[in-house]
Amino acid sequence: MVSTYNNPQNSQPILLKDSKNNAATGASAAGVRAISSQLIAFYFRAPIKAFFRTRVDYLAFARAINPQVQTKQGWSWRMSSAGLLIYAVRTHGWAFVPNQILPPLLANTGVGAVLYTSYLQLLGRLHQPSSESVVKRIYPPPPPSRTFAAGSAAGAVQSVVAAPLDALAVRFRPTDILNGRYKTVWQYGYLKAKEIGYRGVFAGWGLSFFRDSLGHGLFFATFEYIKAQSYYAFITRSYGSLTWRQLPEENRVRVVRPHYAIEPAFLMLAGVAASVAQQTIHHPVSLVQDIHYKNLATLDKENRRQAPISQTLRMYANAYRKTFQQCRTRATQFGGWRKWLYRDFFRNTIRQVPSTSAGLIIFELVRRRYGSEAEAAPMEKDGYSIISR
Repeated sequence: MVSTYNNPQNSQPILLKDSKNNAATGASAAGVRAISSQLIAFYFRAPIKAFFRTRVDYLAFARAINPQVQTKQGWSWRMSSAGLLIYAVRTHGWAFVPNQILPPLLANTGVGAVLYTSYLQLLGRLHQPSSESVVKRIYPPPPPSRTFAAGSAAGAVQSVVAAPLDALAVRFRPTDILNGRYKTVWQYGYLKAKEIGYRGVFAGWGLSFFRDSLGHGLFFATFEYIKAQSYYAFITRSYGSLTWRQLPEENRVRVVRPHYAIEPAFLMLAGVAASVAQQTIHHPVSLVQDIHYKNLATLDKENRRQAPISQTLRMYANAYRKTFQQCRTRATQFGGWRKWLYRDFFRNTIRQVPSTSAGLIIFELVRRRYGSEAEAAPMEKDGYSIISR
């Protein structure tokens, strides 16, 4: 807003800015920027979470009702996550999101929170510096043996919490909702869990325990080692090659300020390597689980009869033996166990790297490029003071 008045000593009008209006506008813009940056920073506060695998496919039902997916047409944007959601909302209305999409999203969030919280608590017990939450940069970083132990234990805890989700996911049939047997995923989860009981929920849990425990142990150990030890070794080796005379005058106190893009690059490398390491366990075990869960589906009727525990245990033992025989037959058909267990490994591994990891790297690059010096975290290593933002 601009106002004018006539100066009695000078007949020319003088323009005056409305300082209050400008101040309010500036304060509002600054507030929006601050809130937005805090929300993004909160989402990416723990970079490792951007590389977590989704436990339950939240778009399973959206794919089942999409004609392009069912007819196996060539890929287009309509088959992307956004395209699937747009088609589902246009067909079934906005109620599709809270009824069919929200339940698996909340399940994935809850399971991920249990995994990461358990990992932090266990790592703090095994590595004392990691228990100091006020420290921005942990040094010395935890050794791989501690991160592997904490990750394995956290994966074991997650396998217990996620057992009901796994049991519901393998028994989910989109036709049950399309035919009206269940109205929403909420109703399906409640009624199906009630139908199979705790015996059906924890049937096949042994394979999930092995997969999650060993898989997450490798995931956390690989990620933390590349993110911390490998990054510090690269910095000291690269900048340590500079002699004292080659350093600028202001840096002759052995202060090293690495390029802001180096650490995000190691972050991306750590996430990809951790996903590949985890996939070496998840991929083969998942193939075995697919066969085993099909055998367990036939036992749901027996579970409803409330058979004695001893009889139930014998049935599950027979199911494991039957699964092993079927897996051996499959391996023979493909020319060996390795060829069968790791077929399509690289293609599935690429798909398992979450797209949020790209958003994480972009956020980290922008934050480090335009961040303030107050965000810098100095660290002493090998006689150098490494300052990274």
